[in-house]
Amino acid sequence: MSFWDQRYSQPEYAYGTTPNNYFRESMEKISGEKILFAGEGEGRNAVFAALNGWKVTAVDLSVAAKEKAEALALKNAVKIEYIVSDLEELVLPEMYFDALVLIFAHFEEAKRAGYHRKLARSVKPGGWLILEAFNKYHVNRQAENPEVGGPRDVNMLYDMKDLKRDFPDFELSECYQTETELHEGLYHLGWASVVRILGRKKNL
Repeated sequence: MSFWDQRYSQPEYAYGTTPNNYFRESMEKISGEKILFAGEGEGRNAVFAALNGWKVTAVDLSVAAKEKAEALALKNAVKIEYIVSDLEELVLPEMYFDALVLIFAHFEEAKRAGYHRKLARSVKPGGWLILEAFNKYHVNRQAENPEVGGPRDVNMLYDMKDLKRDFPDFELSECYQTETELHEGLYHLGWASVVRILGRKKNL
């Protein structure tokens, strides 16, 4: 069993059932119909979007995550499409989604930029990007409090300059690093160092 299947196989929702705060706040600033979540886990953000009228597609590696997400969607009387796939193998329509959401979706350093650009190609011109992730300074927060979570490999923590390069086709209305206190389920508890992005795809 993979690390993520093991984590998501527990009865509790690992990161809770309420949406990430930055995602929830950013959703008030955007509009559209079709939204893509990558590395979505147990569906807390996807279900929130569906409750707000979006047509949701979610992607994750974990079968257990899909089962939890679909159970959460059923409990909330909404529908989501959930694809279990590695991003390497994932086939997405180009210029199809009105928004792409990446909430604590951390990829290996060697694959990060390629994955981000692949996902970005699926967004329509004028479509949106919402991203929150742990930044390089987060190692200090992890040292203070292991319960705050995040990748233990510093190379999987993100740098704001790298992320700007990963999404060259987006005009970034927000792109900044900050400290935030997380209260997300069992594994995101305490002060974290994060990078946040809200951007809109240029009309190329």
